[in-house]
Amino acid sequence: MRSLQFSPEPDRLDQEPLDAYSRAVIRAVQTVGPAVAKIEVTKRPPRTSARQRRREERPDNGGAGGSGFVFTPDGLVLTNSHVVENAARLVVTLPDGRAADADLVGNDPETDLAVLKITARDPAVVALGDSSRLAAGQLVVAVGNPYGLQHTVTAGVVSALGRSLRARSGRLMDNIIQTDAALNPGNSGGPLVDTRGRVVGVNTAMILGGQGLSFAVPINTARLVIPALLRDGCVRRSYIGIGVQDVQPLRRALRFFHLPAESGVLVVSVEPGSPAAVAGLRDGDILIGWSGTPVAGADDLHRVLNAEQIGRPAEMTLIRGAQQLRLSIVPGEVPRP
Repeated sequence: MRSLQFSPEPDRLDQEPLDAYSRAVIRAVQTVGPAVAKIEVTKRPPRTSARQRRREERPDNGGAGGSGFVFTPDGLVLTNSHVVENAARLVVTLPDGRAADADLVGNDPETDLAVLKITARDPAVVALGDSSRLAAGQLVVAVGNPYGLQHTVTAGVVSALGRSLRARSGRLMDNIIQTDAALNPGNSGGPLVDTRGRVVGVNTAMILGGQGLSFAVPINTARLVIPALLRDGCVRRSYIGIGVQDVQPLRRALRFFHLPAESGVLVVSVEPGSPAAVAGLRDGDILIGWSGTPVAGADDLHRVLNAEQIGRPAEMTLIRGAQQLRLSIVPGEVPRP
């Protein structure tokens, strides 16, 4: 009878890559985990009497709150703007069990980032990486508190780079990281890290009903936003006071005016007294350029209306009927909430 022989170490070579993968994830979690915080939010109730306010203010555990991470030794915490939206009270709990009330230092809904400040002695701090060095297929790890389950770890790869994602304010966020590391409500604001435990993104969104479609704000975007939040409590942006929608001009207009883009921005409303009204912009105008830069849609217009444009004269190129016009405009500053 023929006997069967078994290897004393079955599939040893097949297990080695898995072991390396596990070690990489474990190392990343051990590095960043001590600085990942749970954020509990008491929502501000609708405007009511003081007695009703005291009775109705409560932590919203059905989706409010989320995650964050300490990034400076003096207790600054980075998280998502939508996590702290309309918050009456913020409580940050560290992995070692310490809990502290947090102050909102700054908030930018346009990039979905916010900075909090806690008082805690010698908190663990994350190291910030460089999101510009990420590559599709690279292993990344997400740490957060989905559904209040503290310190939950998921891992995956960078699915794509340079994605665009619509913020709750309607403005388009650029250069978003797409990953298949699973995210759930409560992960928002937590870190996305590389295998060395360096933060490369701030987890911000997932597509409900999708499989492995999660998104993070690049940490390089946060590096640009944080100084403004610490200095001003917000990110200053310019505005001109118009309502717009994307539109495609008639082909004969494209040919006649030799336009570089096949679409523009249709002005559907002009706020009285706004910079646009002062400049002479009218309903029905099609904006196609800003100081020599083509404007092919509302998102292009949002990109040029940054803080540098506040109070700085610019030239708009537009189509009005059968005419191509150039109007001078001086953008104002978006009012602070």
